[in-house]
Amino acid sequence: MLSALENLFNLARERKKSPIDGSYTNKLLSDKSLSKKKVLEEINELIEAVENNSNKIHEAADVFYHLIMYLESNDVRIEDVMNELNKRKK
Repeated sequence: MLSALENLFNLARERKKSPIDGSYTNKLLSDKSLSKKKVLEEINELIEAVENNSNKIHEAADVFYHLIMYLESNDVRIEDVMNELNKRKK
């Protein structure tokens, strides 16, 4: 299950190292303004989908993808986020 998320992080890191012309992923990674805009847009779409009980899975996947690209474009490492979450265990 978590391998899909790991694959997205690996994709983002790979594309940062070796960009591919015309890649939407690379566009998000290189344009922080676009990346931020897409995260906000996708979160709103997910909220709407949940409230309307429609297309929730698709919109949730979009949120994960765009959030991962946003984090990577801003050099926020998932390992650091996971460590922070582990610190919060009670």
